[in-house]
Amino acid sequence: MEESIIEERDYELKNTNSENTGYTVKIKTEKCFTFTDKNTDELAVIIPEILDPTYGMYVWPCSVVLAQYIWWHRKSIRNKTILELGAGTSLPGIVAAKCGADVVLSDSADLPQCRDNCQQSCHANGLAGVTVVGITWGRFDPGLLNLTSVDIILGSDCFYDTKDFEDILVTIAYLMDRNSNAEFWCTYQDRSSDRSLDYLLLKWNLKCEKIPLCTFDAESSCLAGSTLPGNHTIHMWIIKRKI
Repeated sequence: MEESIIEERDYELKNTNSENTGYTVKIKTEKCFTFTDKNTDELAVIIPEILDPTYGMYVWPCSVVLAQYIWWHRKSIRNKTILELGAGTSLPGIVAAKCGADVVLSDSADLPQCRDNCQQSCHANGLAGVTVVGITWGRFDPGLLNLTSVDIILGSDCFYDTKDFEDILVTIAYLMDRNSNAEFWCTYQDRSSDRSLDYLLLKWNLKCEKIPLCTFDAESSCLAGSTLPGNHTIHMWIIKRKI
């Protein structure tokens, strides 16, 4: 996986949704992420980043790792229904869509600017059929209730703030109650040894399988290994409903 900056520029991204919040933000960069394999297959994805206090509109390393996992398993996701939670820049969801999955992108119902940024990522990659909805973790928004079937749920670095951990798993548990075979593919940056999901996974009848990064060539991506400065290790997990 290679990452490059296409250009750095300023232009206004105007609010296009019906909520009429009246904001404008500045897009500073567009990045191109190129995924390859030994069979010479190649996929280029363009992602606009917004340098804004809303961190959800920046491509964090966890997003790149999850996108690499999706690329590695692109044949198995074809024609699957995939929902990305807290999508922000939507790199994993965009990769899934370009690999043939039926993708729904979501971000908080309270953050229209993040959902607009999801739309910008779709437009940058020529994806007209991707739906963007408002789903707030832990709340039963129409965007969540109106979903039909979901095979795979994606989440990159959603477990950032401990106050959100249970809300995220409540949403995941609800989706898995409706879709018993669904899986949650997520990446997590270990920022503190005091943080743990074990109790919450047990509470919501979920189990976690840890996937070594070396098994899908994530260590050769732009991360220069699985450990970030400060020994903040990135983990790849698959969370499922306990039988």
